[in-house]
Amino acid sequence: MRERKSVAEWDGQRIQPGESKDIELKLSESYSGVSVSIPIHVRRGEREGPTVFVTAALHGDEINGTGAIRQLIQDEEFVLSAGSVILVPVLNLLAFDRHSRYMPDRRDLNRAFPGSKSGSLTARIADTIFDALVSRSDFGIDLHTAAVRRTNYPNVRGDLSDAAVRRIAFAFGSEVVVDGHGPDGAFRREACAAGCPTIIMEGGEVWKVEPGIVESAVRGVKNVLQELGMMDGLPVRPAYQIEVTEAKWIRAERGGFLQFHVSPGDIVEEGQDLATNATLLGRERSWLKAPYNAVVIGMTTLPAVSPGEAVFYLGRIPEHYDPADLRARREATNGLEERLSDDLASNVLVVEPTEHDEE
Repeated sequence: MRERKSVAEWDGQRIQPGESKDIELKLSESYSGVSVSIPIHVRRGEREGPTVFVTAALHGDEINGTGAIRQLIQDEEFVLSAGSVILVPVLNLLAFDRHSRYMPDRRDLNRAFPGSKSGSLTARIADTIFDALVSRSDFGIDLHTAAVRRTNYPNVRGDLSDAAVRRIAFAFGSEVVVDGHGPDGAFRREACAAGCPTIIMEGGEVWKVEPGIVESAVRGVKNVLQELGMMDGLPVRPAYQIEVTEAKWIRAERGGFLQFHVSPGDIVEEGQDLATNATLLGRERSWLKAPYNAVVIGMTTLPAVSPGEAVFYLGRIPEHYDPADLRARREATNGLEERLSDDLASNVLVVEPTEHDEE
């Protein structure tokens, strides 16, 4: 456990209750010896309360969260009644400047926490970030997207065995909440281990700021702050929330060109056709099917595949849910979730499956 630091004190600067300030956190130095710093916006309410960090672009090409945090900073209605928020639009500036997921030393920053003061470039930067943010915070929200050539339907992930993580994970207001500790060295896993309950949101694609994903992230952050008594108002909930404890990638068995039959966020049933694998001339070769009732959490955006490539990431729906009922509930609300599914589907060509003999 690290020594607790005050959110009001930042390298000689003091932030009073009710104040907001932009500060710079020095991370490292460039090849030319110039200081490399990340911009941070700190906002304090008039009354005492929790401190929450909200970060984005931990992987430098995942910038949907950057768009969301920028919108929060510029939102005149984003007013804290209590507590403090630490907003970091780009956490991994060295990777962001190179439009890359990884650090210049080819390491993944999100596998390097809590870091080391005497380790590699990545380990040292991880140590600086961890010390500056986690030591000042009571909760954390880290915004991510899918990896390159993939897209994710907005979902929240966290260690739901931790009551505080569970509280903010469901308060965020995503339809899909995935249970899991996260990989060794991941920011959210190590923050939780250090006593700062932290969740991540996954949504959309790399190298994009997608309006629906930004709206989902902004709504989610506000929901959490309202749940914690830091903002006035009531959280906005979706038509339903599913806790996913089992998820797997459905992989291509043969090479070919896929025809997708489902979209990100779709609720699918066991045995349902997910995609048809065909030759370049359109001759059908094989079909990918759902192994159980599931929600399509993520999928590839590249229809050309070779054997073993990941195509759909499916989260198993608990048995007490009826897929048809879930679809009807979402359609009836005609809200953000319905729009998100439609918007994300515009990035892939989805067609109705044709009749075929079972394999």
